[in-house]
Amino acid sequence: MSEAPQTIVVLENLVRKFLALLDPKDLGFDTLLRKVKDIAESNESRWLPKLPKMAIRERAFSIIVEVFKRHGASALDTPAFEMRDTLMGKYGEDSKLIYDLADQGGELCSLCYDLTVSFARYVAMNGLTSFKLYQIAKVYRRDNPSKGRYREFYQCDFDIAGQFEKMMPDFEVIKILTELLDELDIGDYEEKLNHRKLFDGMLAICGVPQEKFRTICSSIDKLDKQSFEQIKKEMVNEKGLSNEISDRIGTFVKWRGPPVELLSKLKQERSFLENKESSLALDELEIMFKALEKSKCIDRVVFDLSLARGLDYYTGVIFEAVFKGEAQEIRATETQVLVSILGDDSALAAELVGELWNAKVKAEFMIHKKVMKHIDRARDSRIPWMVLVGERELSEGVVKLKDVVAAIDYEIPSDKLVEDLCR
Repeated sequence: MSEAPQTIVVLENLVRKFLALLDPKDLGFDTLLRKVKDIAESNESRWLPKLPKMAIRERAFSIIVEVFKRHGASALDTPAFEMRDTLMGKYGEDSKLIYDLADQGGELCSLCYDLTVSFARYVAMNGLTSFKLYQIAKVYRRDNPSKGRYREFYQCDFDIAGQFEKMMPDFEVIKILTELLDELDIGDYEEKLNHRKLFDGMLAICGVPQEKFRTICSSIDKLDKQSFEQIKKEMVNEKGLSNEISDRIGTFVKWRGPPVELLSKLKQERSFLENKESSLALDELEIMFKALEKSKCIDRVVFDLSLARGLDYYTGVIFEAVFKGEAQEIRATETQVLVSILGDDSALAAELVGELWNAKVKAEFMIHKKVMKHIDRARDSRIPWMVLVGERELSEGVVKLKDVVAAIDYEIPSDKLVEDLCR
């Protein structure tokens, strides 16, 4: 019992010391402020709102949807979760990444791992037979966040279903991908392409037992992140393949090149023609490559035998786009003009920016006495034009129009502002 009063005294002393830190008259308060400021400044980029990224995302979505609609597609929206039984058994080794929702005594549900299963369920339930649909929505994965891997992210699907000429839907999807990446103007890229049946045929030719196709496919799917030696070690030590079979696989997965040339090379390989799966795939790819040639987008395509997908629902053509260029700056805003008031005249700012808004010009305004603050704002936001107004310009009835990129100024009558900017 004697320890209780002593404990209370210790707690009181700790509280007094803490309160002293919050007393502006105490030196401890200044120390605390400095530490908080240092922490805030060192982590400033972490706490800045991601508005530029959001603006870029919105612009990208707008371009993507425009291309989808050009090809006659309609929008689809499905729930963020599905019945657990519907999702299970569709993702092979990745099933462990599915987020299960808590069992609250009703139906067992899980968050969507991707949009494909929801799309298939929607089509089956509604009896749809011929259509083009697109969907852009968030999906969820119980993964360890790292570069390029997230627990929540957007996925974009474009789906074609129905009876069509052989390989024409596949051709159109590749064509759409090319249009999207060209219009997004991301820089240099290539579209890697393979066929699931060709890949399975390759595994059979190499001597992989059929029951190991999917698990070996999952290993080879990592070749864009790991060397073949690392993949070989996994296939031999963890998945039971012999060194001989692994080396045969290593020979084939190095084959890549222009689609028509590599297709011709594969057709000269007797083993691929004798295998039913790979022979069928080569015939289908020949049809698609001819269509891509005629549509003038085959130059972006690289036929790559290392491209693999471990998920069970891939049965035909598989492809992915790979960025090859360097990182480049992207405008995070569509603002065309920054109205810069060199002073504190908010009414003047409202008048000038109001004229621009009424003329459908994308504009922002800023009120500050220092001209470099305005210029820095325009440069940081990559706004191409500025309208600067100080005391002299105001007294003379003019405004200074500045080309931010060229660093050239023009003086024009203030009543001609909209006319000059809209020319």
